[in-house]
Amino acid sequence: MSRTPHMSRSRFSRLSCLIAALSLSLAACTTGKTAFYHQEEFSDTSAFSRSFPGSEKAVCEAARRALLGQGYIINKTTDNSLDGNKSFQPASDKHMEIAFHVVCASNGNGKSSTMFVSATQDGFALKKSNSSASLGVGVLGSVSMPFGSSDDSMVRVSSETIRSSDFYDRFFGAAERYLLVDTEDDDKPAQK
Repeated sequence: MSRTPHMSRSRFSRLSCLIAALSLSLAACTTGKTAFYHQEEFSDTSAFSRSFPGSEKAVCEAARRALLGQGYIINKTTDNSLDGNKSFQPASDKHMEIAFHVVCASNGNGKSSTMFVSATQDGFALKKSNSSASLGVGVLGSVSMPFGSSDDSMVRVSSETIRSSDFYDRFFGAAERYLLVDTEDDDKPAQK
């Protein structure tokens, strides 16, 4: 009878060690993953926005022209928002696409507006799938025969919001140049 409590403690000790090791390995697995919400700063200065002089319509028009000037296709546009995209092919079996979403909002003073921009980069890869055809053969039933044809399709393999402040600085600089051209044209007297 005296061995039973000793064996229980030994088993309890081993079980405790096993649980502790399992807990540590689970903790290591969960901390190894990146928690993306920690990257969200929500600070006053953001790479994704910039204020410009002018109405929200004029500021969004400058953004539209900046994208058009770089070969982007404008998919949707309103007075205060627009979406555009551009495709790239770095290799024969790879395809990249950058998509812009722009929203312009008045700052309430009637003299300036803020342009909010978010761009995503999507990656696509060529996926090949071989096709086969069935052939009915009297007594044997149907036989599946592989033929050399294949159906190729592009499959999205990555998608990420672009976070580079340099990328957005270049875009805002291009929009500002178009906005300056518009305001200079407004200052000129109308010709009769």
